[in-house]
Amino acid sequence: MSTEKIKAEIRAEFGKGAARRIRRENKIPAVVYGHGNEPIHVTLPGHETMMAIRHGGANALLELDIDGTIQLALTKQVQVDPVRRLLEHVDFVAVVRGDKATVDVQIHVVGDAEKDTLVVTENNTIQVEADATNIPESIEVNIEGAAAGTQFLAGDVVLPAGTTLVTDPETLIVNVTGAQDSDTGDEAAPAEGEDAAGDAAEAGDSE
Repeated sequence: MSTEKIKAEIRAEFGKGAARRIRRENKIPAVVYGHGNEPIHVTLPGHETMMAIRHGGANALLELDIDGTIQLALTKQVQVDPVRRLLEHVDFVAVVRGDKATVDVQIHVVGDAEKDTLVVTENNTIQVEADATNIPESIEVNIEGAAAGTQFLAGDVVLPAGTTLVTDPETLIVNVTGAQDSDTGDEAAPAEGEDAAGDAAEAGDSE
């Protein structure tokens, strides 16, 4: 996992009003938690931070330069404006090299199952423990040639070296089933009593 270095400014103003002023300056309010220290409130450059997090994914690792001190920070929670799709706030966890972190990593399905099958990804992420500086950006599940009825459980997933599974091994990740052909289905049978109701209605009309 690569790291991006970002210049951070200590932030002394808090609250919604302060956050709005920060965003108007194309900056992002953020907080760094962890290692028994008091939370560090910082302001980050908007574009650089957005690109670093987009490049690093959900578990982006940043090197925050806070008043000349470099702090490794693992992205924990990101708030995004639902309309403009801009970062509004970021929570980080402070880490040091050698730290282990438990994170959710995106599943990436590769390969093609057998013809006339339907591939369903039941869980889009898998929880693992890894070195905080070596968290995989995604984990592949290879379904090449999988037949209908094949299931890929969390315990079947091949993890990168140094990564340990935290998710229950029996958790279903990808399910390969037979394709459903809706065009060949029979017409729905009438509900019980439907014919009798129809006959009664016809009898009533004839009176």
